Amino acid sequence: MAGLSSINRAFNRVPRRAESRVSTQLKDTFVDSGVAAALESIDHQVVYGRRGTGKTHAFAYLAATRAEAGDIGIYVDLRTVGSAEGLFEFEQITPVERTARILVDLLGQVHDAVLNAVLDDDALVADESFVTRLDTFLTSLTGIRVVGPVESTVEKEDTTSSASSVKAGLALPQPTLSMTVAAESGGSNRDRQVEVRRGQERISLNFADVARALRELAASLSARRIWLLLDEWSSLPLDVQPYLGAFLVRCVTPVQAFTVKIAAIEQQTRFRHVLEGGTTIGIELGADFAANINLDEFMVFEQDAQRARDFFRGLLFKHLTAGVDDDERVDGLNSESDLISLGFTGYRVFDELVRAAEGVPRDAINIAAKAAFRASDRTISMPDVRAAARQWFQADKEGALRGVPAAHELLNWVIDKVIREKRARGFLVNQRSAGAPLLTALFDARVLHLVRRGYSAQDAPGERYDVYVIDYGAYVDLINTQNAPQGMLPLNEEFTDGGWVEVPEQDLRALRRAILDIDTFVQSTSTPG
Repeated sequence: MAGLSSINRAFNRVPRRAESRVSTQLKDTFVDSGVAAALESIDHQVVYGRRGTGKTHAFAYLAATRAEAGDIGIYVDLRTVGSAEGLFEFEQITPVERTARILVDLLGQVHDAVLNAVLDDDALVADESFVTRLDTFLTSLTGIRVVGPVESTVEKEDTTSSASSVKAGLALPQPTLSMTVAAESGGSNRDRQVEVRRGQERISLNFADVARALRELAASLSARRIWLLLDEWSSLPLDVQPYLGAFLVRCVTPVQAFTVKIAAIEQQTRFRHVLEGGTTIGIELGADFAANINLDEFMVFEQDAQRARDFFRGLLFKHLTAGVDDDERVDGLNSESDLISLGFTGYRVFDELVRAAEGVPRDAINIAAKAAFRASDRTISMPDVRAAARQWFQADKEGALRGVPAAHELLNWVIDKVIREKRARGFLVNQRSAGAPLLTALFDARVLHLVRRGYSAQDAPGERYDVYVIDYGAYVDLINTQNAPQGMLPLNEEFTDGGWVEVPEQDLRALRRAILDIDTFVQSTSTPG
């Protein structure tokens, strides 16, 4: 990359995804936003956050620190378990069977991780009971049964002049029953029974056997705790998730030596399911698992500007310096404050980068890299940040909506109604509409960001509103124009004269012009002409 300054070249070397780093680098580049202390609790937890918010990085850090403390940290990327048939052949294979295939792969990884963790422990390796229990655990995962029709025939050969026999056979997809009674008056009589099974082999897991094997294995590890960290839960099909949750609740979480953490995208998760007959299976949040961590709400600039500024400065500094070869080090980059003086024209420019990231670490890294590439041999300026944010929005976020045309139409409608008409960048959505599929699609694509939950208005008792802002990259073209946003939310009906609020008040009567009615959009798109 000839022409780039050394620090701009360093910005473009930073891996965009946590999986691209080795575990030691992940630990060294982790910046605690306040989540580490909560994760270190031995309680079973669900960690929510959209893509890019740092779930994988946090889990990799937790696995490394738990291993240093003498425990066993097992990180599992659920995108790598199961088979293509089990994940995608919905019609041919039942959710139970698909879950069983995923479980075998998952528990196989647990077995391998425990084995690797204790290989350096001479006492455990020499402990015959531990080795036996580890083998027993592996054996509990190997049950196979054949499902299909069974044919049973009896071939009979007589060599006497007088014989009688009675035979009966039952051929069902159940265990076969056959009976033969023979009587002879002389010579010999030979019968040969032939049983043919036609069907599919299916995995058969006995939960009791697996749970017992896990308990005995955990007991043999004495004081060690096993941390099972399940990343990318939302990559599993929705109909499989409750069954996998049911297994965890029945077999893993009751074992005191196990702590299970799940990283998921809230809008793409189904932890519980009601079966025919009314039986509920899966994970009950609040009882089986705590759900007290949401990374989407940690680093939003509008919530706490100084905390967000400190976090992203530390994040970029560590990514530029941790594990870097001597010949790639940036001269003079010795502290976090050096990052701004060397890389940006001023603190306001860095603050603009933090705003553009909208609380998402991966977005901050990508926007910084694009801005650095645009700056070439210069320090990064305000136009560089804005152009990079717009480019990243169009390529990554808006591009993700191309397969959902209606969601893209909603985005354009929101931009017209909120930015151009109200000259605001935020709006309120009634929580009854918060789960609307199109709104969820915009949130998942990170073109909308949730900055506050659960506000109420005195003139609408019982109603609760969530506060959203439109992504920085979506309105960057309007900056320095007559349609540029003047603030987050208009204060009253005469919003051009009445002022603006960055944090909504509990009484939202003054902010009622900022309420966005999703039903109005749906009606406008369904009305002919």
